[in-house]
This record gives sequence, C-alpha cells and structure tokens, in this order.
Amino acid sequence: MSADDEMSSLDRSSDSRAPAREPVSDRRSEAPTGSDVSGGGTSVARRSVSREGMLFEHGHRLAATAVGCLTVVLALWTVVGEARASVRALGLLALLAVVLQGVLGGITVLYKLPLAVSVTHACLAQTFFCLTVTLALVTSPAWSAPRPRRSPAALGVLAGLTTGAVFGQVVLGALVRHMHAGLAIPDFPFAFGRLVPPLVTPYIAVHFAHRVGALVVAAAVGSTAVHVLRHTDDPWVRRPAFLAAGLVVLQVTLGALTIWAPRAVLATTTHLVVGAALLATCLVLTLRATRVTLIQPRTVDPVGVRRGALA
Repeated sequence: MSADDEMSSLDRSSDSRAPAREPVSDRRSEAPTGSDVSGGGTSVARRSVSREGMLFEHGHRLAATAVGCLTVVLALWTVVGEARASVRALGLLALLAVVLQGVLGGITVLYKLPLAVSVTHACLAQTFFCLTVTLALVTSPAWSAPRPRRSPAALGVLAGLTTGAVFGQVVLGALVRHMHAGLAIPDFPFAFGRLVPPLVTPYIAVHFAHRVGALVVAAAVGSTAVHVLRHTDDPWVRRPAFLAAGLVVLQVTLGALTIWAPRAVLATTTHLVVGAALLATCLVLTLRATRVTLIQPRTVDPVGVRRGALA
C-alpha cells in the first residue's frame, strides 16, 4: 500500500467516527436560551435535544447559581473577617472568577458553543477550583501551625512545575472534549497501530498531544513523589505527593477506558473529575512544600540557655 493510500485509509477510518469530526459551530446547546429553559418560542429547538440532556444542562445551571451564591458569601467573609491582605485578595479573585465564569457560560449558549469560549469556560472552572482549594488550605489551622521540619527549596519549585504541567494537560483535555476528538485515535496504547500517528487532521493532532501530555505529567508527578520521599519526612508534605502518584495511575487507566469503551459516560466523566482532583492535589503539594520551606525551624539559643542557667 502506498503512503497516499495509507493516509486515505486513515482519513476514512477517522471520518467513520462522526463525533470526532463534528463541526463545533453546528452543534446546539442542550438548552436553547441563556436564562430560560421552557420559555416561549423555543419548542422546535427543545424537540431537537433529549429530555435527559436538558435536565443535565439545567442542573448544571442550578449548581452554578448555588456556587455563585456561596462564593459571594465566601468573598464577603474573607474581606470582613480575614486579617491577611493576601487571603482577602484570594476571596475577591474567586468572586471575580465565578462572575466571569457565569458570563462565559451564557456566551457558550447564546453563540452555540464556540470552541474558544467553551475551552476558556472549562479552564476558568479549573482556575476557580484552584482558588477555592487555596483558600481552604491557607485558612486551615494546619497552615499556621508551627512545623519543625524544613524541605529543600527545590521541592516547592518542582511541585510548582508539576502543577503547571497538569494544568496544561487540563487545557489539552478541554480541547479534546470540545472538539469531540476523544475517538480521533481509536486504539490504545498505540495510535493507528504505531507509536506516532500521521497528524493529518487537527483532531488527531490534539488527541495525540493529550496522550503525550499524559506521559509528561506522569513523569513529573513521579519525579516529584520520589523527590519528596528522599528529602522530607513531613507527612504534611508527603501525603499529597503520594496521593498525586496514585491519581496519575487511576487517570491513565480511565483515559485508556475512554478509548477501549467508547462513549462510556461514566469513565469519561470520572476521567474529568480525577483530572481536577490531580490538579488540586499538586497545587496543595506546591503550597505546602513552599510553606515548609519558608518556615524557620524551631531552634534553641545556647547562649540564652546558658544565661538563664547562670541567673
């Protein structure tokens, strides 16, 4: 078979999987308007989507409303009751993020799921999640508790780079999801029976980039966990490192299941949830490692002890 014939065969194989090639601009949002699911003038559009899909979409909007209200309370609470300016700023940033998220959510509906807006909406959701996780951590009693141990400064840097890699992988995952490229490469662990597939379409390119990103994240999380094991015995730092390593194994398994069991809603949804959990865990590790690095160890002043003894 010639190279041209092979490329044509790959194109036909990819085209047979319609969801991976569906133009984003041609899809309808599950609920037809930005604010009213059952308003007048939308009966034709409503009949074009499933009742189940509409319920999920409307449930998503109700959950977003609840999160927005809770974030307003959280922001007011931090501004009024928190003495640290940095924590007050985090509360206000969380409020700004949730407002922008609501605006982007409305735009995705009104403009029929434009790719750039949908991906930004997904990534901003993860950013908001990271802000709330940070707020929960820095306002916890353990954050202010004295810690006698120190970690090397390189540990915080390595954990921060790992967190950045995970966030980049989240962005690629959002592209795969909103481009409907989840089945652009139909086999795993190979790609069209080879290590590197022919990148003949943007769907295949994005899908393969997501797989490569998974390898990068796995290597980064693994090296961070090993670094933690070798350089600190503080369980406050060790626990998130080992949890992140376990989540990576689970995430790769779920990613494989999305290929081996195509259109398995449970596996795909859990893959998204575990990705968010991995991002939050790496962020917690970064913040804790940095915090332990900055804390001065508790030491005893021998001169002061001698003076007290002489007195």
